[in-house]
Amino acid sequence: MTESVSIVLPARDEAVGLRTLLPQLSQILPDAEILVVDDGSRDGTPDIARAAGARVISHPYSLGNGAAVKSGARAARGDLLVLMDADGQHDPADVPQLLAKLAQGYEMSIGARSVKTQASKGRRMANAIYNRVASWMTGHEIADLTSGFRAVRGRHFRKFLYLLPNGFSYPTTITMAFFRSGFPVAYVPIDARRREGTSKIRWVTDGVRFIVIILKIGALFSPMRLFLPISGVIFLSGLGYYGYTYIAEHRFTNMSTVLLLSSLFTFLIGILSEQISSLHYLHAENDRRKTVREEGVAR
Repeated sequence: MTESVSIVLPARDEAVGLRTLLPQLSQILPDAEILVVDDGSRDGTPDIARAAGARVISHPYSLGNGAAVKSGARAARGDLLVLMDADGQHDPADVPQLLAKLAQGYEMSIGARSVKTQASKGRRMANAIYNRVASWMTGHEIADLTSGFRAVRGRHFRKFLYLLPNGFSYPTTITMAFFRSGFPVAYVPIDARRREGTSKIRWVTDGVRFIVIILKIGALFSPMRLFLPISGVIFLSGLGYYGYTYIAEHRFTNMSTVLLLSSLFTFLIGILSEQISSLHYLHAENDRRKTVREEGVAR
């Protein structure tokens, strides 16, 4: 049985981009459901979407890009979800490549933007840092952590909606969640196009927010990879300070005690966080076992 496809487009004041994007999507995937989530637009975005034959869900005011994606995922009727920006950066011609990866057995495929097509040197540098940190956290090579262009099986994606933030960082969270759950993820090289309209990202505030999110996903998805190094640094600091005071003053100081105990407490917090983190993925493990049993019965 062929799996149905829903294309979810979060849009806030993206009338310019939708005028050209929606006809292209309809031509490339004529049988797909196209769902535009209007996130409090003021430029006629929902009217343009309806005129092009898309299904529209409207927020009364802007709730954020991630909130729009969650609304679209809940309302989408398709088995497979294609998530992409409505600003014209993502080429609809790349969608079949993403869907082909799902047909090969992957649960999510992500459009990895080439370095030369990313907007600025600052963005390229930031994305490189995010990719490296996330790769270390997950133990898997992550080619593009912040790409919003992806195809994913809806039944898996919806399980993690409660984890997704309402802002621009939902791609970061869902990517880490899939890796943590053991779902296979594929990357497809793409070229990002120049966006239509004005970017909604505020570089200072959103840049700080991304750094905070990196720390949060470390604590949520790979706690020991975050807490163990911190505990080790504190322990070595305490041990080194004790060695210094022992040689210089021939005594064991209170500061050495504080550092060594802090190291122990940090390590124990990491263990506790690891146990709590595993509870988030219990339903994913149960779903995987159910799928294996169903496939066994089908054979």
